[in-house]
Amino acid sequence: AYEPVWAIGTGEVATTEQVSEAHNQIRDVLLEVYEARGTEIPILYGGSVKPNNCASLAILKEVNGFLVGGASLNPKDFLEILRKSH
Repeated sequence: AYEPVWAIGTGEVATTEQVSEAHNQIRDVLLEVYEARGTEIPILYGGSVKPNNCASLAILKEVNGFLVGGASLNPKDFLEILRKSH
C-alpha cells in the first residue's frame, strides 16, 4: 500500500495526479525487481480514503484497491466507501 508521508494522520489526500504518478513509479520498480510477475502485484492506496474522495481514486487504473484507515471506524462511512468504489 502507498500513502504519502505528508498524509499520514493529517486527513489530507493526494490529488489523483499525485496518486497516479506514485503508483506508476511503484509499478516500474515492481517490474524491474519481479519482471513480468510485477504486473500481478496489487498496489493499494491508503492516504485518507474517505466517502468524498474514493470514487475519483477508484477510477484510476493504477489503483488496485484501498487501505482504509480512520474511515473504517465508522461503519456508515466504510459502507459508503465500498459502494462508491465499485
